[in-house]
Amino acid sequence: MTSNPAPAAILWDMDGTLIDSEPIWDVAVADFAVRHGLVMDEALRESTLGNSLPDAMGKVYDAAGIAVGDRDTEADARWLVDHVGGLFHDGLPWRPGAREALEAVQDAGIAMVVVTNTVRELTEIALATIGRHRFTATVCGDEVPMGKPAPFPYLRAADLLGYAPHACLVVEDSPTGVASATAAGCPTLVVPSGVDVDEGPGRVFRDSLLDVGVDDLAAAWRDALALS
Repeated sequence: MTSNPAPAAILWDMDGTLIDSEPIWDVAVADFAVRHGLVMDEALRESTLGNSLPDAMGKVYDAAGIAVGDRDTEADARWLVDHVGGLFHDGLPWRPGAREALEAVQDAGIAMVVVTNTVRELTEIALATIGRHRFTATVCGDEVPMGKPAPFPYLRAADLLGYAPHACLVVEDSPTGVASATAAGCPTLVVPSGVDVDEGPGRVFRDSLLDVGVDDLAAAWRDALALS
């Protein structure tokens, strides 16, 4: 560990940051759209990246012109979770450098939390790949009042650890997730995967997690904190 100040904890997004699951969600949401008579265009696809399940469904409903009173959200959510679960079981590849970065932080004894918009049922499947033993806690999209881009997921993660949000480094890939971290007051390392993320206060950027160690994460936290 470096003698320079370091974050008290690392709060990791999951989909698109640790595991390359965004393409799986793309397939599932596109299939959900077709189920409602709609072929997704690129703008709609990008708007759903990193969304909570209700938010992604709502955007598809809106694009398909389905009135609120005609939406069977409970049955559709069950269909979508089952569909994604089947795809998750087929295999979840790591994002480049993510496993090695997790191992480095774990070896250094720094607390880690997975903070995801994915519902608990699907997160448990993914944790079998990324290793639930690595994390002090996990926060899922169906366990907070509102998912990302609202600040609640990251506020809850910091609260579970007993740290102030600014003492934690968030690692995120999507505009939705980064907006959540910023709203929560967490310095953020942005590693874009599916879509570009705008620069903003408290944000620093890397192209990937390849060769990212604890010192790199600590430097990212300090740099992002200075930009807050």
